[in-house]
Amino acid sequence: MNKEITDILIIGAGPSGTIAAGYLEKKEVSVLVVEKEQFPRFTIGESLIPRVMDNLAEAGLLDTVKKQQYQKKFGARFIRGSEEAWFDFSKKYGKGWDWTWQVPRDHFDHTLALAIEEREVPIWYQAEVLQVHRTEEGWEVLIHHNGIQKTVFCRFIIDASGNGRVLARQLELEAPAKIEDHSSVFTQISEVSRPAGPEGEQISFEILNQRTWFWYIPFSNGNSSLGFVAPNQWFEQFSKNTSEAFQEMLEQTAYYKGRFDQDPIIFEPIKIQNISKNVSSLCGKGFALTGNSAEFLDPVFSSGVAFATESGLLAAKLAFRELQGEVVNWETEYSEYIRSGVKVFSTYVKAWYDGRLQRIFFSKYQNEQIKEQICAVLAGYVWDKSNPFVRNHERLVNNVALLAES
Repeated sequence: MNKEITDILIIGAGPSGTIAAGYLEKKEVSVLVVEKEQFPRFTIGESLIPRVMDNLAEAGLLDTVKKQQYQKKFGARFIRGSEEAWFDFSKKYGKGWDWTWQVPRDHFDHTLALAIEEREVPIWYQAEVLQVHRTEEGWEVLIHHNGIQKTVFCRFIIDASGNGRVLARQLELEAPAKIEDHSSVFTQISEVSRPAGPEGEQISFEILNQRTWFWYIPFSNGNSSLGFVAPNQWFEQFSKNTSEAFQEMLEQTAYYKGRFDQDPIIFEPIKIQNISKNVSSLCGKGFALTGNSAEFLDPVFSSGVAFATESGLLAAKLAFRELQGEVVNWETEYSEYIRSGVKVFSTYVKAWYDGRLQRIFFSKYQNEQIKEQICAVLAGYVWDKSNPFVRNHERLVNNVALLAES
Protein backbone atom coordinates (compact mmCIF):
# COMPACT_ATOMS: atom_id res chain seq x y z
CA MET A 1 0.00 0.00 0.00
CA ASN A 2 1.36 3.43 -1.01
CA LYS A 3 2.15 5.90 1.75
CA GLU A 4 2.29 9.68 1.69
CA ILE A 5 3.33 12.10 4.44
CA THR A 6 2.22 15.73 4.56
CA ASP A 7 1.74 18.41 7.20
CA ILE A 8 -1.83 19.28 6.22
CA LEU A 9 -4.32 17.26 4.23
CA ILE A 10 -7.08 19.30 2.57
CA ILE A 11 -10.15 17.34 1.50
CA GLY A 12 -11.80 19.10 -1.44
CA ALA A 13 -10.45 21.35 -4.21
CA GLY A 14 -13.33 23.84 -4.30
CA PRO A 15 -12.90 27.50 -3.27
CA SER A 16 -12.58 26.69 0.44
CA GLY A 17 -9.85 24.10 -0.14
CA THR A 18 -7.89 26.12 -2.69
CA ILE A 19 -8.02 29.28 -0.56
CA ALA A 20 -6.62 27.27 2.36
CA ALA A 21 -3.97 25.70 0.12
CA GLY A 22 -3.02 29.08 -1.34
CA TYR A 23 -2.42 30.58 2.08
CA LEU A 24 -0.44 27.57 3.32
CA GLU A 25 1.72 27.47 0.19
CA LYS A 26 2.73 31.07 0.88
CA LYS A 27 3.82 29.89 4.35
CA GLU A 28 5.82 27.01 2.80
CA VAL A 29 3.78 24.35 4.57
CA SER A 30 3.63 20.82 3.14
CA VAL A 31 0.08 20.42 1.74
CA LEU A 32 -1.79 17.72 -0.16
CA VAL A 33 -5.25 18.33 -1.63
CA VAL A 34 -7.52 15.37 -2.43
CA GLU A 35 -10.62 15.82 -4.57
CA LYS A 36 -13.28 13.17 -5.23
CA GLU A 37 -14.31 14.57 -8.64
CA GLN A 38 -12.42 15.23 -11.86
CA PHE A 39 -12.20 18.94 -12.74
CA PRO A 40 -13.77 20.82 -14.39
CA ARG A 41 -17.05 19.79 -12.78
CA PHE A 42 -20.31 21.64 -12.22
CA THR A 43 -21.48 22.81 -8.82
CA ILE A 44 -23.94 25.36 -7.50
CA GLY A 45 -22.99 28.72 -5.94
CA GLU A 46 -22.31 30.88 -8.99
CA SER A 47 -22.90 34.30 -7.45
CA LEU A 48 -20.10 35.64 -5.24
CA ILE A 49 -20.34 38.49 -2.73
CA PRO A 50 -17.66 41.15 -2.10
CA ARG A 51 -16.19 39.58 1.06
CA VAL A 52 -14.87 36.77 -1.16
CA MET A 53 -12.50 39.26 -2.81
CA ASP A 54 -10.64 39.87 0.44
CA ASN A 55 -10.09 36.14 0.90
CA LEU A 56 -8.96 35.56 -2.69
CA ALA A 57 -6.44 38.38 -2.27
CA GLU A 58 -4.98 37.01 0.97
CA ALA A 59 -4.53 33.56 -0.60
CA GLY A 60 -2.72 35.07 -3.59
CA LEU A 61 -5.47 34.13 -6.07
CA LEU A 62 -7.22 37.42 -6.84
CA ASP A 63 -5.08 38.39 -9.83
CA THR A 64 -5.61 34.96 -11.38
CA VAL A 65 -9.39 35.37 -11.16
CA LYS A 66 -9.28 38.93 -12.52
CA LYS A 67 -7.69 37.61 -15.73
CA GLN A 68 -10.75 35.43 -16.43
CA GLN A 69 -12.95 38.47 -17.21
CA TYR A 70 -16.01 37.06 -15.46
CA GLN A 71 -19.23 39.07 -15.36
CA LYS A 72 -18.85 41.77 -12.73
CA LYS A 73 -21.51 41.90 -10.03
CA PHE A 74 -22.20 45.34 -8.54
CA GLY A 75 -25.22 44.46 -6.46
CA ALA A 76 -28.51 42.55 -6.66
CA ARG A 77 -32.10 43.11 -7.70
CA PHE A 78 -35.17 41.67 -5.98
CA ILE A 79 -38.48 41.58 -7.88
CA ARG A 80 -41.96 41.10 -6.40
CA GLY A 81 -44.78 41.64 -8.88
CA SER A 82 -44.42 45.23 -10.12
CA GLU A 83 -42.04 46.16 -7.28
CA GLU A 84 -38.25 46.18 -7.48
CA ALA A 85 -35.60 46.59 -4.79
CA TRP A 86 -31.98 47.26 -5.81
CA PHE A 87 -28.93 46.95 -3.58
CA ASP A 88 -25.76 48.63 -4.84
CA PHE A 89 -22.57 47.39 -3.15
CA SER A 90 -20.89 50.76 -3.74
CA LYS A 91 -23.50 52.27 -1.41
CA LYS A 92 -22.98 49.90 1.50
CA TYR A 93 -21.95 50.79 5.03
CA GLY A 94 -18.26 50.63 5.95
CA LYS A 95 -15.15 49.64 4.05
CA GLY A 96 -14.61 46.69 1.77
CA TRP A 97 -15.05 45.71 -1.86
CA ASP A 98 -17.96 47.25 -3.72
CA TRP A 99 -18.11 44.65 -6.51
CA THR A 100 -17.42 41.00 -7.19
CA TRP A 101 -18.23 38.41 -9.91
CA GLN A 102 -20.86 36.03 -11.24
CA VAL A 103 -18.97 32.86 -12.20
CA PRO A 104 -19.58 29.54 -13.94
CA ARG A 105 -18.42 27.39 -11.05
CA ASP A 106 -16.93 24.64 -13.22
CA HIS A 107 -14.56 27.19 -14.77
CA PHE A 108 -14.02 29.23 -11.59
CA ASP A 109 -13.15 26.23 -9.41
CA HIS A 110 -10.90 24.76 -12.09
CA THR A 111 -9.11 28.10 -12.45
CA LEU A 112 -8.35 28.21 -8.71
CA ALA A 113 -7.21 24.59 -8.69
CA LEU A 114 -4.87 25.10 -11.67
CA ALA A 115 -3.39 28.18 -10.00
CA ILE A 116 -2.69 26.14 -6.86
CA GLU A 117 -1.08 23.35 -8.87
CA GLU A 118 1.10 25.90 -10.67
CA ARG A 119 2.38 26.84 -7.23
CA GLU A 120 3.42 23.18 -6.81
CA VAL A 121 0.65 22.15 -4.43
CA PRO A 122 -0.32 18.59 -5.44
CA ILE A 123 -4.00 17.80 -6.07
CA TRP A 124 -5.15 14.19 -6.33
CA TYR A 125 -8.31 14.09 -8.43
CA GLN A 126 -10.81 11.22 -8.27
CA ALA A 127 -9.51 10.49 -4.78
CA GLU A 128 -12.07 9.27 -2.25
CA VAL A 129 -11.42 9.32 1.49
CA LEU A 130 -12.43 5.89 2.78
CA GLN A 131 -11.44 6.13 6.43
CA VAL A 132 -9.78 8.45 8.92
CA HIS A 133 -8.01 7.30 12.06
CA ARG A 134 -6.64 9.53 14.80
CA THR A 135 -3.11 8.70 16.06
CA GLU A 136 -0.88 10.28 18.69
CA GLU A 137 1.06 12.12 15.96
CA GLY A 138 -1.91 13.17 13.84
CA TRP A 139 -4.06 11.32 11.31
CA GLU A 140 -3.85 8.18 9.23
CA VAL A 141 -6.17 8.59 6.22
CA LEU A 142 -7.07 5.78 3.83
CA ILE A 143 -7.71 7.07 0.31
CA HIS A 144 -8.76 5.35 -2.91
CA HIS A 145 -6.97 7.06 -5.79
CA ASN A 146 -6.58 5.90 -9.40
CA GLY A 147 -7.61 2.36 -8.51
CA ILE A 148 -5.12 2.12 -5.65
CA GLN A 149 -5.59 2.41 -1.91
CA LYS A 150 -3.13 4.84 -0.38
CA THR A 151 -2.45 5.90 3.20
CA VAL A 152 -1.74 9.54 3.95
CA PHE A 153 -0.17 10.51 7.27
CA CYS A 154 -0.78 14.12 8.23
CA ARG A 155 -0.69 16.38 11.28
CA PHE A 156 -3.89 18.25 10.51
CA ILE A 157 -6.99 17.84 8.29
CA ILE A 158 -8.95 20.70 6.74
CA ASP A 159 -12.21 19.23 5.49
CA ALA A 160 -13.39 21.38 2.59
CA SER A 161 -15.31 18.53 0.95
CA GLY A 162 -18.54 20.53 0.52
CA ASN A 163 -21.58 18.35 0.02
CA GLY A 164 -19.32 15.31 0.42
CA ARG A 165 -19.18 16.19 4.14
CA VAL A 166 -16.42 13.65 4.74
CA LEU A 167 -15.52 14.30 8.39
CA ALA A 168 -19.07 15.21 9.38
CA ARG A 169 -20.05 11.68 8.39
CA GLN A 170 -16.92 9.83 9.49
CA LEU A 171 -16.85 11.52 12.90
CA GLU A 172 -20.66 11.56 13.31
CA LEU A 173 -20.96 15.34 13.52
CA GLU A 174 -24.17 15.81 11.49
CA ALA A 175 -26.79 18.02 13.20
CA PRO A 176 -30.32 19.28 12.38
CA ALA A 177 -30.37 22.00 9.71
CA LYS A 178 -31.08 25.63 10.66
CA ILE A 179 -33.37 26.13 7.65
CA GLU A 180 -35.64 23.12 7.17
CA ASP A 181 -37.71 21.72 4.32
CA HIS A 182 -36.22 23.67 1.40
CA SER A 183 -34.89 22.29 -1.88
CA SER A 184 -33.55 23.74 -5.11
CA VAL A 185 -33.82 22.93 -8.83
CA PHE A 186 -31.51 24.62 -11.31
CA THR A 187 -29.91 24.49 -14.74
CA GLN A 188 -27.98 26.66 -17.18
CA ILE A 189 -29.06 28.00 -20.56
CA SER A 190 -27.31 29.43 -23.59
CA GLU A 191 -28.99 32.83 -23.68
CA VAL A 192 -29.67 33.57 -27.35
CA SER A 193 -31.12 37.10 -27.10
CA ARG A 194 -29.79 38.52 -23.88
CA PRO A 195 -30.86 42.14 -23.18
CA ALA A 196 -28.14 44.78 -23.16
CA GLY A 197 -27.15 46.68 -20.02
CA PRO A 198 -27.97 45.80 -16.40
CA GLU A 199 -31.04 43.76 -17.42
CA GLY A 200 -28.74 41.18 -19.00
CA GLU A 201 -25.78 41.60 -16.65
CA GLN A 202 -26.88 41.65 -13.02
CA ILE A 203 -28.20 38.90 -10.80
CA SER A 204 -31.93 39.08 -10.09
CA PHE A 205 -34.26 37.28 -7.70
CA GLU A 206 -37.98 37.06 -8.51
CA ILE A 207 -40.32 36.27 -5.63
CA LEU A 208 -43.13 33.89 -6.56
CA ASN A 209 -44.51 33.74 -3.04
CA GLN A 210 -43.10 34.44 0.41
CA ARG A 211 -41.10 31.21 0.56
CA THR A 212 -40.52 30.55 -3.15
CA TRP A 213 -38.16 32.43 -5.44
CA PHE A 214 -36.36 32.24 -8.78
CA TRP A 215 -32.82 33.31 -9.63
CA TYR A 216 -31.28 34.59 -12.85
CA ILE A 217 -27.47 34.81 -13.00
CA PRO A 218 -25.93 35.85 -16.34
CA PHE A 219 -22.29 34.94 -17.09
CA SER A 220 -19.79 36.65 -19.37
CA ASN A 221 -19.59 33.54 -21.62
CA GLY A 222 -23.20 34.01 -22.83
CA ASN A 223 -24.68 31.33 -20.58
CA SER A 224 -26.97 32.01 -17.64
CA SER A 225 -27.92 30.13 -14.50
CA LEU A 226 -31.62 29.69 -13.68
CA GLY A 227 -32.95 28.14 -10.51
CA PHE A 228 -35.79 27.87 -8.04
CA VAL A 229 -35.72 27.55 -4.25
CA ALA A 230 -38.91 26.54 -2.45
CA PRO A 231 -40.39 24.33 0.25
CA ASN A 232 -40.28 20.67 -0.75
CA GLN A 233 -44.05 20.54 -1.14
CA TRP A 234 -44.05 23.26 -3.82
CA PHE A 235 -42.10 21.03 -6.22
CA GLU A 236 -44.64 18.19 -5.94
CA GLN A 237 -47.17 19.97 -8.21
CA PHE A 238 -45.00 19.67 -11.31
CA SER A 239 -44.25 16.84 -13.78
CA LYS A 240 -42.00 13.96 -12.80
CA ASN A 241 -39.77 14.63 -15.81
CA THR A 242 -37.28 17.27 -14.61
CA SER A 243 -37.00 19.17 -17.91
CA GLU A 244 -40.78 19.39 -18.27
CA ALA A 245 -41.11 20.35 -14.61
CA PHE A 246 -38.58 23.16 -15.00
CA GLN A 247 -40.49 24.63 -17.94
CA GLU A 248 -43.67 24.47 -15.88
CA MET A 249 -41.91 26.29 -13.04
CA LEU A 250 -40.79 29.04 -15.42
CA GLU A 251 -44.45 29.53 -16.32
CA GLN A 252 -45.05 30.38 -12.65
CA THR A 253 -42.80 33.45 -12.89
CA ALA A 254 -44.30 36.83 -13.77
CA TYR A 255 -41.29 38.97 -14.71
CA TYR A 256 -39.33 36.28 -16.56
CA LYS A 257 -42.18 34.24 -18.03
CA GLY A 258 -41.50 33.50 -21.71
CA ARG A 259 -38.07 35.15 -21.81
CA PHE A 260 -36.08 31.91 -21.97
CA ASP A 261 -38.44 29.88 -24.18
CA GLN A 262 -36.01 29.84 -27.14
CA ASP A 263 -32.83 29.36 -25.11
CA PRO A 264 -31.25 25.87 -25.21
CA ILE A 265 -30.82 24.17 -21.84
CA ILE A 266 -27.18 23.18 -21.31
CA PHE A 267 -27.85 20.31 -18.92
CA GLU A 268 -30.79 18.47 -17.43
CA PRO A 269 -32.10 20.42 -14.41
CA ILE A 270 -30.56 19.23 -11.14
CA LYS A 271 -32.42 19.00 -7.85
CA ILE A 272 -30.78 19.31 -4.44
CA GLN A 273 -33.11 18.04 -1.75
CA ASN A 274 -33.03 19.74 1.67
CA ILE A 275 -30.23 22.18 0.86
CA SER A 276 -29.52 23.44 4.39
CA LYS A 277 -26.81 21.55 6.35
CA ASN A 278 -25.40 21.77 9.87
CA VAL A 279 -22.91 20.09 12.22
CA SER A 280 -22.55 19.73 15.97
CA SER A 281 -18.92 20.91 15.93
CA LEU A 282 -16.81 22.87 13.44
CA CYS A 283 -13.46 21.71 14.78
CA GLY A 284 -11.67 19.32 17.11
CA LYS A 285 -8.24 17.98 17.86
CA GLY A 286 -6.30 18.11 14.62
CA PHE A 287 -9.17 19.02 12.27
CA ALA A 288 -11.46 21.81 11.09
CA LEU A 289 -14.55 21.74 8.90
CA THR A 290 -14.90 24.55 6.36
CA GLY A 291 -17.51 25.73 3.87
CA ASN A 292 -20.44 23.45 3.05
CA SER A 293 -18.75 20.52 4.78
CA ALA A 294 -19.67 22.38 7.98
CA GLU A 295 -22.79 24.49 7.47
CA PHE A 296 -24.92 25.74 4.59
CA LEU A 297 -27.88 28.02 5.13
CA ASP A 298 -29.67 28.89 1.90
CA PRO A 299 -28.68 30.36 -1.50
CA VAL A 300 -30.96 33.41 -1.25
CA PHE A 301 -28.14 35.88 -0.43
CA SER A 302 -25.26 34.00 -2.12
CA SER A 303 -23.39 33.53 1.15
CA GLY A 304 -22.08 30.01 0.43
CA VAL A 305 -18.75 30.83 -1.25
CA ALA A 306 -18.16 33.69 1.20
CA PHE A 307 -18.38 31.37 4.20
CA ALA A 308 -16.38 28.73 2.33
CA THR A 309 -13.48 31.08 1.63
CA GLU A 310 -13.66 32.79 5.04
CA SER A 311 -13.57 29.49 6.93
CA GLY A 312 -10.97 27.93 4.63
CA LEU A 313 -8.62 30.88 5.07
CA LEU A 314 -9.09 31.06 8.85
CA ALA A 315 -8.63 27.30 9.29
CA ALA A 316 -5.38 27.50 7.32
CA LYS A 317 -4.10 30.41 9.41
CA LEU A 318 -4.84 28.69 12.71
CA ALA A 319 -3.50 25.32 11.55
CA PHE A 320 -0.25 27.02 10.48
CA ARG A 321 0.11 28.65 13.88
CA GLU A 322 -0.50 25.32 15.59
CA LEU A 323 2.16 23.63 13.45
CA GLN A 324 4.57 26.33 14.61
CA GLY A 325 4.01 25.25 18.21
CA GLU A 326 1.50 27.92 19.24
CA VAL A 327 -1.45 27.03 21.41
CA VAL A 328 -4.62 27.80 19.43
CA ASN A 329 -8.01 28.07 21.09
CA TRP A 330 -9.97 26.61 18.21
CA GLU A 331 -13.31 26.98 19.92
CA THR A 332 -12.87 30.72 20.41
CA GLU A 333 -10.74 31.68 17.42
CA TYR A 334 -12.44 29.47 14.85
CA SER A 335 -15.78 28.02 15.87
CA GLU A 336 -17.15 31.09 17.68
CA TYR A 337 -15.93 33.43 14.96
CA ILE A 338 -17.46 31.45 12.06
CA ARG A 339 -20.68 30.75 13.94
CA SER A 340 -21.08 34.46 14.76
CA GLY A 341 -21.15 35.25 11.03
CA VAL A 342 -23.49 32.33 10.34
CA LYS A 343 -25.78 33.59 13.10
CA VAL A 344 -26.03 37.03 11.47
CA PHE A 345 -26.84 35.57 8.07
CA SER A 346 -29.29 33.12 9.66
CA THR A 347 -31.28 36.09 10.98
CA TYR A 348 -31.57 37.56 7.49
CA VAL A 349 -32.40 34.23 5.82
CA LYS A 350 -35.11 33.43 8.37
CA ALA A 351 -36.44 37.00 8.12
CA TRP A 352 -36.60 36.58 4.36
CA TYR A 353 -38.78 33.49 4.56
CA ASP A 354 -41.06 34.75 7.32
CA GLY A 355 -41.66 37.95 5.35
CA ARG A 356 -39.98 40.52 7.62
CA LEU A 357 -37.06 41.22 5.29
CA GLN A 358 -39.28 41.35 2.22
CA ARG A 359 -41.37 44.04 3.94
CA ILE A 360 -38.18 46.02 4.56
CA PHE A 361 -36.88 45.59 1.00
CA PHE A 362 -40.14 46.68 -0.65
CA SER A 363 -41.20 49.37 1.79
CA LYS A 364 -42.23 52.62 0.10
CA TYR A 365 -40.39 54.57 2.80
CA GLN A 366 -36.70 53.72 2.47
CA ASN A 367 -34.20 54.95 5.03
CA GLU A 368 -30.92 55.19 3.10
CA GLN A 369 -28.74 54.71 6.18
CA ILE A 370 -30.56 51.51 7.09
CA LYS A 371 -30.36 50.32 3.49
CA GLU A 372 -26.58 50.92 3.45
CA GLN A 373 -26.13 48.92 6.65
CA ILE A 374 -28.23 46.01 5.37
CA CYS A 375 -26.34 46.19 2.06
CA ALA A 376 -23.06 45.63 3.94
CA VAL A 377 -24.53 42.43 5.38
CA LEU A 378 -25.56 41.28 1.89
CA ALA A 379 -21.99 42.03 0.76
CA GLY A 380 -20.73 39.51 3.34
CA TYR A 381 -19.27 41.87 5.94
CA VAL A 382 -21.06 40.06 8.75
CA TRP A 383 -18.18 40.31 11.23
CA ASP A 384 -18.09 44.11 11.25
CA LYS A 385 -19.53 44.87 14.70
CA SER A 386 -19.47 48.61 13.99
CA ASN A 387 -22.50 47.97 11.76
CA PRO A 388 -25.65 48.09 13.93
CA PHE A 389 -27.33 45.57 11.62
CA VAL A 390 -24.53 43.13 12.45
CA ARG A 391 -24.14 43.98 16.12
CA ASN A 392 -27.91 43.95 16.87
CA HIS A 393 -29.10 42.01 13.84
CA GLU A 394 -32.15 40.22 15.25
CA ARG A 395 -33.57 43.20 17.16
CA LEU A 396 -33.05 45.75 14.38
CA VAL A 397 -34.40 43.56 11.60
CA ASN A 398 -37.50 42.90 13.68
CA ASN A 399 -37.99 46.57 14.62
CA VAL A 400 -37.52 47.88 11.07
CA ALA A 401 -39.88 45.23 9.73
CA LEU A 402 -42.56 46.42 12.18
CA LEU A 403 -42.04 50.02 11.02
CA ALA A 404 -42.23 48.96 7.37
CA GLU A 405 -45.53 47.22 8.07
CA SER A 406 -47.11 50.26 9.76
